[in-house]
Amino acid sequence: MVHADTTGGGVVTIRPDAAITTRQGLPNFVGISGDNTGAKGISMNLVVIPAGAAAKPHLHRGYETAIYILKGRVRTRYGEGLCQSVVNEAGDFVFIPADVPHQPVNLSTTEEARAIVARTDPNEQESVELYNRPTIHADCDP
Repeated sequence: MVHADTTGGGVVTIRPDAAITTRQGLPNFVGISGDNTGAKGISMNLVVIPAGAAAKPHLHRGYETAIYILKGRVRTRYGEGLCQSVVNEAGDFVFIPADVPHQPVNLSTTEEARAIVARTDPNEQESVELYNRPTIHADCDP
């Protein structure tokens, strides 16, 4: 649901009531985007990673990503071949530079993980490219 100041240039409130499925394969509650607020340089959404699930490996061509973990523990595989990884938990802020391949994985098999995700792309899904390199391949250091 969108509430907007129709006098122009006012505050816009977004109250999403349903999730969409992203190109990355995760439920996403669209918050701020160019389409629903007229934003020119940012988007912000609530992303849910179901228990035991992972996003499809992907990158955001030309756009930076900032994440705040609300709930859960998430391992993010990243970099060439997804050979590197970091584990984050509720309360952590995470920054992913533009063009870095990554794949968040919910470490819990019983509880969903939730995060607020902001991107320097007002058309958030337009810059998503699936990363077709195999995850964790033989070229990775142990």
